[in-house]
Amino acid sequence: MAIREILTYPNHFLRMPTRPVTVITDDVHTLIDDMIETMYDEPGVGLAAIQVGSDQSIIVYDASPSEEERQAQVLINPEIVSSEGHQLSENEGCLSVPDFRADVKRAARVRVEGLDRTGQPVAFEADGFLAILLQHEIDHLKGILFIDRISALKREMYKRKRKKQLRQAS
Repeated sequence: MAIREILTYPNHFLRMPTRPVTVITDDVHTLIDDMIETMYDEPGVGLAAIQVGSDQSIIVYDASPSEEERQAQVLINPEIVSSEGHQLSENEGCLSVPDFRADVKRAARVRVEGLDRTGQPVAFEADGFLAILLQHEIDHLKGILFIDRISALKREMYKRKRKKQLRQAS
């Protein structure tokens, strides 16, 4: 396993939609293991393959309440097939959008379908924090960042701040 570099805004690769995984190979398993290690190293609660430079439709996540209860989950080709209600994701953040948090409107409950890491179909419903987490990571697979779901004013403020950070770093 290896820790992979996380791409950050404004990297254009983050805006690319991913492609479905058609065959689960050893390379896919290596990518999944690396994503889990990278997610925990950051530390984060979710990571999409696009964030580590792969255009495959894979997410990993762990909504465990504590480090002692860690249990990484994997979804290949995940899709939200239905959603209902509304909730506010307060102080949402992203490993690919450094130094920024915002409130984001999300569905309160989602039904997700996909494959597990062995290729077996999975389908389940999620609400609360897990629903927010899944929506956030599945958005990444479509080239959508959480800043796309906030007001234009807040988004532009972040973009200006980020461009200034990147100029100062170079």
